[in-house]
Amino acid sequence: MKKEDNTLIKFNSLSDAHRYFGIEDPKHPLISLVKEIPTVPESNKHHRHILGFYKISYKPKLHGRVEYGQGYYDFDQGGLLFAAPGQIVGTKEPDVTPCSEYTLLIHPDFLLGYPLAKKIKQYGFFSYSVKETLHLSEEEKNTIYSIFSFIQSELDSRIDDLSQDVMISQIELLLSYANRFYKRQFITRKAINNDLLQKFEAILDEFFEDETALNRGLPTVSYFAEKLNLSSSYLSDMLRTITGQSTQQHIHDHLILKAKEILSTTTLSVGEVAYALGFEHSQSFSQFFKTKTNLSPLEFRKSFN
Repeated sequence: MKKEDNTLIKFNSLSDAHRYFGIEDPKHPLISLVKEIPTVPESNKHHRHILGFYKISYKPKLHGRVEYGQGYYDFDQGGLLFAAPGQIVGTKEPDVTPCSEYTLLIHPDFLLGYPLAKKIKQYGFFSYSVKETLHLSEEEKNTIYSIFSFIQSELDSRIDDLSQDVMISQIELLLSYANRFYKRQFITRKAINNDLLQKFEAILDEFFEDETALNRGLPTVSYFAEKLNLSSSYLSDMLRTITGQSTQQHIHDHLILKAKEILSTTTLSVGEVAYALGFEHSQSFSQFFKTKTNLSPLEFRKSFN
């Protein structure tokens, strides 16, 4: 068995990535669109790399276990993938050479001075795991490809003082469509997502019923995402689409319901209630409870009785 290669290579610039894949230098130092990345050189085939830029790529139907962004994906159908600076991309397997039909690389410096520099960080899908890939219909794929083609055309033409404005507008359009298509995917996978919602609620109930809070403290979004084998961002976006509330809002609502239950059915002190729910300090619990209900825990107990 061949020894696993854990080499991690940092791509600080787009030129680093181009050289690694044996591609000619990018026409612009901060943005690049590559169509059909060639076979990775044998010397680089097993290395994984850390991104220093944003990466958006469409991969057709492929097979193989590939690390991309926040996790692994066993490719059996294509999709649009997103990765942000600092994430890991690559494969350890010797017989896998996954390629993309289109790969858009955007250095964060390209966005400086534009609202998109801040807004791009708000798109949760840059933190999704690869198994949460955006699967496109043929019509949606054509829409995305038309934007890629427009960006390519702009890069191929003479770069002028308006080129950056034009390409930024196309990137914004691409991300807006991706956001819309993900919302569509949440809806079309309603049965699966409803099942995930039920599992989430069951785990949330179990968290307090088996006194997990006593050992772990307050429940976190990452705790439930890990239990459901999802990324935190995907779980929150999925729940928001189905219920109108994020994971954090669901957790807070459950905390309040549980607190009301304990306050109304036991004689535990406020400090004991706080401890049972995972709060380190009773003052934090009292402040949280009043923020959510406009009553202190003792005021609620008194009004209930």
